[in-house]
Amino acid sequence: MSQTDERPALPDHLSIDPRSPHHNAAVFQHDIGIRFNDKERFDVEEYCVSEGWVRVPVGKTVDRKGRSLTIKLKGKVEAFYR
Repeated sequence: MSQTDERPALPDHLSIDPRSPHHNAAVFQHDIGIRFNDKERFDVEEYCVSEGWVRVPVGKTVDRKGRSLTIKLKGKVEAFYR
């Protein structure tokens, strides 16, 4: 990826689920990183910077529709482009 690529601004609230109103496909065309409590996390499914939380899957548990169950963790959240 070259430095001349235009990247959209990272939203305050973002979800990887395409059915969510907080999903933004343009952002996912670039590699995104999430730092939660000063540690980089690779399993974040949704985040909100202003409210300070992330949603991560709970093991391999899935609901009856096959989607992974998540838990909300609160703390310091930073989103960035890699």
